[in-house]
Order: sequence, then C-alpha cells, then structure tokens
Amino acid sequence: MRNKEFVRYGLISLFIALCGIVTLWHVNITAGFISIPFFIILLVTFVMFTEKRYKKIKELSNYLAAVYSGQSAMDIRDNTEGELSILKSDIYKMTLMLSEQSELLKRDKQYLSDTLYNISHQLKTPLTSMFVMTDLLSDPNLPRDQHEVFLGNILNQLKRIEWLVSSLLKLSKIDAQAVTFKKETVAIEELLKKALAPLLITMELKSQQLMIEGNKSTTVSIDKNWTIEALLNILKNCIEHTPPNGSIKIQCEESPLYTKIAIQDNGVGITKEDIPHIFERFYKGKNAGADSIGIGLAMSKSILQSQSADVSVESEVGTGTQFTIKFYKQII
Repeated sequence: MRNKEFVRYGLISLFIALCGIVTLWHVNITAGFISIPFFIILLVTFVMFTEKRYKKIKELSNYLAAVYSGQSAMDIRDNTEGELSILKSDIYKMTLMLSEQSELLKRDKQYLSDTLYNISHQLKTPLTSMFVMTDLLSDPNLPRDQHEVFLGNILNQLKRIEWLVSSLLKLSKIDAQAVTFKKETVAIEELLKKALAPLLITMELKSQQLMIEGNKSTTVSIDKNWTIEALLNILKNCIEHTPPNGSIKIQCEESPLYTKIAIQDNGVGITKEDIPHIFERFYKGKNAGADSIGIGLAMSKSILQSQSADVSVESEVGTGTQFTIKFYKQII
C-alpha cells in the first residue's frame, strides 16, 4: 500500500467496478447482485498479480543491494518470456560485467603495488651502496687505488639505475600502447648480426663458441630496432648463463605459418619451478646472477607479442636452455 502507483490504480479499478455494479443494478437488480462477486474476484486478482510483480521487483532491488555491498553476482535469470525476465537477464549481465571489471581493477592495483615495491627495491640496493662508498670516499686517508675502485663501482651502479629506468619507461610505453611499431622487411641475418654486435666481446672473453645454422637470408616483417633489442636481451641471458668454453647455437627455420629463430645454450639451465615465471617482470630464478634485475626477458616478450610474434622457453638443469621465437606470417 505504500506504493502510490498501486494505490492509484487500485482506487481507479475500484471506482470502475462500483460504476459497473451501479449501472447493472439500474438495468437489472439480479444482474447487479451477480456482478458484485465477479468484480470482487477481479479486484482480488488485480491485487494478487500486482503484489507478485512488486515482489519480483523487490527481489531485483535486494539483488542489486547485495551486489553493491560486495557480494558475488548470483544468477537471477529465470529463462522465461516477458519484459521482467528480459530485465533480469540484462541486470545479471551488467552486474557480471561490473564484477569482472572490479576483479581486473583489484588485480591491476595489486600489480601496480607489487611493481612499485620491486622498483623501489631495485633502486634501493644500488643507492645504498653508493651512499656507503660516497662516505668512504670522503675519508682523506683513503688509498688512491681504493678511491678509483669506489668511483668505478659508483659509475657501474649509476649505469645500472639508468638501464633500469630506461627499461621501465620502454615497458610502460609498450603497455600503454604508446609505441608505434614500424614494420619493414628485414633479413634474419641482419637482425642477428646487430643483436650480437654488443655481445661478441663478452663471448670472446668467455671463450664461447657461436654457431648459426639454417636459412639466414629469410626475411620477416617487423620493427627492426625494437626486435633487435628483444633478441639482444635473450642472447645476453643465454651468454650470461653459459660457462666459459660453452656454446651458443642459433637455428633459423621457415614454414608456411611462421619464421622461427631457436637460440640454444649449454649453460646451467632453468628449473621447472622457474620456467612458468621466467618472462614475468622482476622475477629472478634460482640460477639468476647476483646482478640480475629480472626485466630483460619480460621486455623481450612484450616487444615480440606486440608484433604478433611469440617466444617460448624449454630448459633442463645442467644441460642448457632453448628460447624459440616465432614470427607469424600474415595470411590473407
């Protein structure tokens, strides 16, 4: 009775019923008496159906209140015909979509929190080291050779911070889709040559053997500079985890679906527990080096996936690791 709409329609229906009874009474007294129970049944039926409809609307209101309070979206669909059933279905779809978006926001918030923590941790270590060495450099009695060692260490730490900040900025641009990948046709041989150029001295110092097999003249349609950086990070990882006198083998293959580059080393390998997380940011496996930050492979995967390519890894501890990169061809 507190619903004004129900009271209004009830009074109108009652007025129409009374008018009908009075009219029939004047026409025929017997007809007037007979019409009274029928009009009463009609009014009761109206009240019952209206109450049922309002009850369903109240259920929807309670459902929305429960969802608003944080409860999971329950399935309120009744799979029947009618406008109310359609409304239920639409509300359920909307609440389900909002619930999924809420979960995504929670995950993004947690990811942001973890990322900020990892960044602060990665920056804190070299900064603390530089503060300590700066205090030691202020000692007037510090030997000259120690002075040069500390300055060299500070310079290395500054380079590490610069690389970290630069890498994070690049990753942020890729995540925000603010990077425009300019496709051009490049030979695999050129990509490998430019990616290996900064690493050849390190390989020479470690007496590592490099083998390149397969069809190096095959071409791929990619952004050359970004792809070179992705390959560089993967090759660097292989070289760092391969002992002196080890070998790095690169196999190039082409199929109707993709062009594949397989980079294999005979290094320490990756444990089974680490393999599913090896491309996650700031993740450092059990065999990671002391200076590892855990961002190079994550950047490589982001760069490759942004160009419809992919990278996967297979490894066995003590035997070596193989990274497989597939540049998928566009088939019309």
